[in-house]
Amino acid sequence: MRQTEPDEKKSKQRRPFFISYGIVLLIMLLLNAFLFPAMLGARVQAVDYGTFLNMLEKGELTTVQLEDEQIYFVDAEEKMYSTNAIPQDYTIVQRLDEAGVSFGRVYRKQGLLEYLLTNWILPFLPLILLATWFSRQISKKMGGAPGGLNAMMFGGQSGAKQYVVDDKTGIQFSDVAGQDEAKESLQEIVDFLHDPKKYEEIGAKMPKGALLVGPPGTGKTLLARAVAGEAGVPFFSIAGSEFVEMFVGMGASKVRDLFKQAGEKAPCIVFIDEIDTIGKKRDSGKGLGGNDEREQTLNQLLTEMDGFDATKGVVILAATNRPETLDPALLRPGRFDRRVPVELPDLKGREAILRLHSGKVKLTGDCDFNVVARMTPGASGAELANIVNEAALGAVRHGRKAVTQVDLQEAVDTILAGAQKKNAILNDKEKMIVAYHEVGHALVAALQTHSAPVQKITIVPRTSGALGFTMQVEEGDHALMSKEELLSKVATFTGGRAAEEAVFGSVTTGASNDIEQATKLARAMVTRYGMSEDFDMVALETVNGAYLGGDASLACSEATAAAVDAKVVELVRAQHEKALSLLRENRAKLDEISRYLYERETITGQEFMDILNRPAA
Repeated sequence: MRQTEPDEKKSKQRRPFFISYGIVLLIMLLLNAFLFPAMLGARVQAVDYGTFLNMLEKGELTTVQLEDEQIYFVDAEEKMYSTNAIPQDYTIVQRLDEAGVSFGRVYRKQGLLEYLLTNWILPFLPLILLATWFSRQISKKMGGAPGGLNAMMFGGQSGAKQYVVDDKTGIQFSDVAGQDEAKESLQEIVDFLHDPKKYEEIGAKMPKGALLVGPPGTGKTLLARAVAGEAGVPFFSIAGSEFVEMFVGMGASKVRDLFKQAGEKAPCIVFIDEIDTIGKKRDSGKGLGGNDEREQTLNQLLTEMDGFDATKGVVILAATNRPETLDPALLRPGRFDRRVPVELPDLKGREAILRLHSGKVKLTGDCDFNVVARMTPGASGAELANIVNEAALGAVRHGRKAVTQVDLQEAVDTILAGAQKKNAILNDKEKMIVAYHEVGHALVAALQTHSAPVQKITIVPRTSGALGFTMQVEEGDHALMSKEELLSKVATFTGGRAAEEAVFGSVTTGASNDIEQATKLARAMVTRYGMSEDFDMVALETVNGAYLGGDASLACSEATAAAVDAKVVELVRAQHEKALSLLRENRAKLDEISRYLYERETITGQEFMDILNRPAA
């Protein structure tokens, strides 16, 4: 009789199980066949009958056990011996008695149960327990496949986490804010899973895969789960690193198993997070061999994506923040057909994300999310969610029943600059220098026409190492920045050091971060933005990992690099001199605002502007 499909599946799972533990049993048999007799032989020494008589005459025996065919005896050193009994020697009992040897049980033959217990069960029980523990540990490493030892020896399962979702319990598009374009692009996939016939009637095919690309924390994984929630289909989730194994071929085996499960559960969504772990460009011409585990896994993924039928409703979603490292074969049409950018949210998106995450948080009426959104340009969705949570924690810390605007703004300061440092106490001179330094930034920004308004100035030390900071808040998002705006930013960066020079006639180490930011911006103007007449529209720098900080490397000759350095120094020096000139011309306001900040430690942008616009006494 033919087995049913579930029985066949269970049978296939049992076969490797019995084979692996059969190997363990075979090892136990061999050990018991050779090791135990050797150990027993070392414990009972066999001698001839003459040796027995000689030891008896010398008085070396203490106890003797007489049997029909065997004699067991112990000497003065408690060593056990055995010899064959001689039936014709009828005087042996008398001779033993005259020698003062006692009769007793020296060696006892074991029964079957005792023999099994002492020679099989007890010696090998620790081995069995160790093998079982080892099997379970390997099972966890292999993604939870039944019998980790089997997985190591015969192939692993994918270990993908499966979520069965529907439109009531799953994450919906309404749970994702600030990514309207990405949701619109993914809506077609949801519509296809709901009603594939209308696409088939017109001859359209759904993309086999969609690649979600964007910086960390922008909600790529959340969007993938929202697609599954909207469609109400099973959702398989696995990280790219889970395919990477020590044994060659295990990653490819996991890929095969993943697509097999997906085919059985179709329609469904398969989500591979951080796909760049296994999808990097192949470089088989480099290194030793090149046919390593990662490349085999990638090759299997490419094969599986070519082999399955997208009309069955299996959609592959993947996420990465390093798209430039992916293999071109992975990105060609027919595999990941669609690329969905999941960028950092704009002002409107940041405000929507703040409102979404504050839905279950008690708020006071003075909370203005628009202000908080303008204070956090470049923040990701995860960072904005963290800001709301930090504000709620701060409200509890201060004994309030609801979150206020002060809590939200303090949370922004905590996320951007670190928490307030309670034990960092500056002496009066250092405190005054920091006050002038921060006011120098704010005053240079306010006296220029292309700078963002000042929101806050503080000289309270932070855990990030900052002794104070000046916060500027743009009125809205800027997709483009002019050369004049960038020059104003460089001048503002140099304003703190310029204030120290103008007032104290010396400089301190407090401007280290300002110097770094000014240099980085000035270099970008020369090498990437084409804002230098000397080099015109020539790219002298390449950016690597745009979504991970954008590390830049020069792409020019040494002579050109030296010229670039000279141009950067010239640009920064010009803005530094501009900042010095502005502060010297407004020295009275610099002194007045600095003294006010020294007394208050933290002032708002409105207070700063009131003093700046107040007529001189």
